[in-house]
Amino acid sequence: MIRAMIVDDDALVRLGLVDLLGGDDGIDVVAQASDGLHAIELATAHRIDVALVDVRMPRMDGITATARLRTLPHPPKVITLTTFDLDEYVYNALAAGADGFLLKDADPAEILRAVHLVATGSAMLHPTAARRLIDHYHQANQPLAAAARTRLEQLTPREHQVLALLARGCTNADIATDLGMRESTVKAHVSRILTALEVTNRLQAALLARDAGLT
Repeated sequence: MIRAMIVDDDALVRLGLVDLLGGDDGIDVVAQASDGLHAIELATAHRIDVALVDVRMPRMDGITATARLRTLPHPPKVITLTTFDLDEYVYNALAAGADGFLLKDADPAEILRAVHLVATGSAMLHPTAARRLIDHYHQANQPLAAAARTRLEQLTPREHQVLALLARGCTNADIATDLGMRESTVKAHVSRILTALEVTNRLQAALLARDAGLT
């Protein structure tokens, strides 16, 4: 069972998300917060697997809250959920450690899928945000790409294969099937990749792989 927390200053939005997530047999909404500070308190008191966090909130915004949540002893996975499709929100959310970025007008099935994917260690980006993010990195200067390639040099050939599939959005199960490996072995490779590349989650590793031209 995925233990979820909803963080939004709009009570109606919280209610709608509670109804949506509560209708999924695999998700249990164990906490609701109206701002970032409240979210930190609840995540400290409860074991949270996935937090859906709004960006614009009083007292502490969602970007700051995401960064703080990621420093907890048992950090939840974070999906930034916002009305505003702005580049700075996407970049700042990912830099803060978010594992997903969705707009509130996303299809309900997409939100549920995102919660399940992120809970298993995968990442989820709204298609528009993903396209703009990729375009941004494609337009980055050559030194950035060169630096990314240098960081990837420390990976083994097998880890390069795993990273390439991870960057395409494959789950651990997908990678295991594609490479003929056990899922537990894939998890070990992913853990080693994140450590070697000095990133905190799969999404950041995928972006680094794209910087290096691996995908």
